[in-house]
Amino acid sequence: MTKRRRGISNKAAFKESVRRWAETLNAKPSQIRVQRMKKKWASCSSGGTLTFNEDLLAQNESFQEYVIVHELLHLRVPNHGKLFRSLMSLYLPDWEERAKYSSAF
Repeated sequence: MTKRRRGISNKAAFKESVRRWAETLNAKPSQIRVQRMKKKWASCSSGGTLTFNEDLLAQNESFQEYVIVHELLHLRVPNHGKLFRSLMSLYLPDWEERAKYSSAF
């Protein structure tokens, strides 16, 4: 079971975490934004902009990593098919468990 450590609550530190994961995943976002979103945790535009909900900063670290990796992988795989799920499992073997840690939406 994944530990539920307190997450990154600072926007700049969160963006730095996204950049570190981007390097690990060989993903190249054109822009990383953290802003208010009403209905989802994050999104990935076709132009490579990653937008994260600022409410994510109040979530635990494990869930934050799940959302970060999920969105970064969409820069490489635009759907949730077998390849996407395989890459999620490669980088976050417990990703399905981590996805359950959200306290909102």
